[in-house]
Amino acid sequence: MPRPATIALDGPVASGKTTVGLRLAQRLGYRFIDTGAMYRALTWKALKASLDFQDQAGLARLAASTSVDLVWGNHGGRPFSVVVDREDVTDELRRAEVDRSVSLVARVPEVRRALVARQRDMALEGPVVMAGRDIGTVVLPAAQLKVYLDASPEVRALRRYHELRAMGIGSDYQDILDGLTRRDDLDSSRADSPLRPAADARHINTDALTLEQVVDAILGLVGNN
Repeated sequence: MPRPATIALDGPVASGKTTVGLRLAQRLGYRFIDTGAMYRALTWKALKASLDFQDQAGLARLAASTSVDLVWGNHGGRPFSVVVDREDVTDELRRAEVDRSVSLVARVPEVRRALVARQRDMALEGPVVMAGRDIGTVVLPAAQLKVYLDASPEVRALRRYHELRAMGIGSDYQDILDGLTRRDDLDSSRADSPLRPAADARHINTDALTLEQVVDAILGLVGNN
């Protein structure tokens, strides 16, 4: 059977989507698109502009007037960079203030429509692994393979804690766990494109699995798709 041209990876924050998606794309020779980074980029710009995150009309105007791009290739050891209006903001996207506010930006329907349109255009450029929270349900509902990654809140918070520490960003585990729980609630309860697995998604719990074990499990699904 031919490989699926589009692979959708969904799941809550810190479930492993970005790390798994990157490695999976590398092993398949596909492009990787981290849609969460695009929402984070817009959140960074909203913070820079001191926008009120309750001002949904203002956030919608910001989304309509902002260029958010993923630039591929080795950039300072990164496989891709996130560029907002020609400025590389990749290193800013994991900061605590972005973490706290990104779900408030992502819940705005006009923001989602603007970024979903861009994400669909990017998927047309060739075989792709796309990660996010609504890829299999909204962005690419016709994706040939849909995978929903999950893990317990405690495991996900510990992963984010170690990730931030490795980046030199001070962090507190309990604060991360509390913030992650709030984000889960916001993401799953928003009216527009809530976080949920697609009906035909394959579920993988990553609590007790290494990165390579998760990637191998998906590659097995690719072969059986």
